[in-house]
Amino acid sequence: MQEVAALTEITRRQEHLIAELNHALHGKRSEKLTEDERQLAFEDLSIALAEVEAEKEKRAAKAGDGTRSKPAPKRTIGNLPATLPRIEVVIEPDSLICPCGCGIMHRIGEDRSERLDIVPAQLRVIVTVRPKYACRTCTDGVTRAPAPSHLVMGGLPTEATLAHVLVSKYADHLPLL
Repeated sequence: MQEVAALTEITRRQEHLIAELNHALHGKRSEKLTEDERQLAFEDLSIALAEVEAEKEKRAAKAGDGTRSKPAPKRTIGNLPATLPRIEVVIEPDSLICPCGCGIMHRIGEDRSERLDIVPAQLRVIVTVRPKYACRTCTDGVTRAPAPSHLVMGGLPTEATLAHVLVSKYADHLPLL
């Protein structure tokens, strides 16, 4: 509670200094102020900022052991936003009958891969699901459908996404950003 009160006081003081500086620069009598008087207002502001930085460092040292300077950035490589619509494509193997002839194989899991697809002015995610099947009576292994081929092996963009980028770059003369 004391920390909140201290931070509120620091914020109030900074707002007051900024208001004084704005008044000094843009107020009625701003033309009559000398350069030294204006510089004084800037010095007060820089002192207040230095106090706030020192307070932040002190609180960071108090909160942790002080060895971490800043948290590691959150990486989202390959994780597409959950808000994008998803289209699931399930690719089944050609046959679910066990090669040894002992019966039908049962689903034991699946492999999922996500790629980014684009329909002009609409982004969506195509989820490819390849179920895994195994026989309960024999140990001949696991069966699943082969993965479809991609233009960029292991990449996120679909063929439509690459076509859109190429048309935008070379036909529409848009920069790559």
